[in-house]
Amino acid sequence: MKKLFFPLILLVFITELAGQTTAQQLQKAYSLFEKDEQLKHAISSLYVIDAKTGEVVFDKNSQLGLAPASTQKIITSVTAFELLGKEYRYQTKFGYQGKISGKRLYGRIFILPGADPTLGTWRYESTRESKVLAGLLGSIKKLNIDTADYLLYIDDSRFADSRIPDGWIWQDIGNYYGAGAGALNWRENQYDLVLSSGSRIGDPVEIKLIKPYIYGDHEMISELKSASKGSGDNAYIYLPLGHQPSVVRGTIPVNENSFTISGAWVDPAEEFRQRVLDTLQKTGLIALFDVKNINQGGQEFVPITKDNAVLFHTVFSPTLDSLIYWFNKKSINLYGEALLKTFSLEQKGIGSTDSGVAIVKKFWKGKGIDEDELNIYDGSGLSPLNRVTTHAQVEILKYAKTKDWFPSFLQSLPEYNGMTMKSGTISDVKGFCGYHKAKDGKEYIFSFLVNNYSGKTSPLVQKMFKVLDELK
Repeated sequence: MKKLFFPLILLVFITELAGQTTAQQLQKAYSLFEKDEQLKHAISSLYVIDAKTGEVVFDKNSQLGLAPASTQKIITSVTAFELLGKEYRYQTKFGYQGKISGKRLYGRIFILPGADPTLGTWRYESTRESKVLAGLLGSIKKLNIDTADYLLYIDDSRFADSRIPDGWIWQDIGNYYGAGAGALNWRENQYDLVLSSGSRIGDPVEIKLIKPYIYGDHEMISELKSASKGSGDNAYIYLPLGHQPSVVRGTIPVNENSFTISGAWVDPAEEFRQRVLDTLQKTGLIALFDVKNINQGGQEFVPITKDNAVLFHTVFSPTLDSLIYWFNKKSINLYGEALLKTFSLEQKGIGSTDSGVAIVKKFWKGKGIDEDELNIYDGSGLSPLNRVTTHAQVEILKYAKTKDWFPSFLQSLPEYNGMTMKSGTISDVKGFCGYHKAKDGKEYIFSFLVNNYSGKTSPLVQKMFKVLDELK
């Protein structure tokens, strides 16, 4: 017994010593990190726990609220798995009100959107634009009508008006990553601009092509200039104020003939509606409808209810776990904003960002996280107003690890520096949070946020990785 007892005590001692060594190594690396010139006017936080025991390995400023950038997506993702379930699917419904007599519809065909952020996206075979339009047109054919009083009314009454959350900046919201979520989203609410630059630095840049075609009277002006070769994409689209045109400002490299940037539609719901009408016309089906009545202006309509409407077509999104995969892998802000509104729609009956935020905070308060640790304004982290603690992020990641849907969530997280973690970047903000299994078998959960650093992001990232390397 004595022979067995002594090795057991020695094993426990060695295990504790290894844990202390990791903590000490982190402390040493973090102290050097804080002294770096890039951190002179910055504030940072690192919180690390043992994934199996929950024991705190390292803690610096874990109760301090910092802008999380896209690391906030892990909060929205885990909340979505819990509130909606991994098999949840969005639905976009099409129906008609009125009466069909002979081949005439005395009434209107309507769209009942559900804020599906994947409608028309190229990321899934089932959601591609061609598939969505073909399915809808097939269902319209089956109605067997040749006249309708009104075509494609969009009922957005279940959603709050604003697509853009508080705090999003003007430089962001005209670009693809700043596409807000509405009642009806289409092709991730984005379009492409194809640009052509000059051969000399300072030459003007021409807009060659907008694809897909933007419907309606939408003027766009280029104030772009040509910059040095290899300078990259520094072009930003500014949405119009009032009746002003959109303006593209910044630079792209010289000698580019087809340089493509992506923007955010002003009204994606109307783009979808007009795309359907255009497709009907090009396929000959437009003859089935009274084209004099396809405009919404001035129409008085009876609210849509189960008793006065007939549904004839539904478009289903991929399951939530698939949506979360792209949400985190490609950091698609639109998906996060749609999810927030979906929480509100499912629980309150109306899709609202503010209500969705309140639901997120209430949910995690019920799990023991102080709601003031989640001072959030959106679902994606794009708003610079957000303030989140590293403690809260780690607690949420720890909670996720106990759930049966965890493998799907883990699969959605990218890999950086040989570690499974979500990154986040906005102006002067960088963050990483996630999981790592060390060579000795130890598993860690961590969150690392830096705000107000100076200089370029790339060298800062390498310095953050150097600190996180102590977990390997």
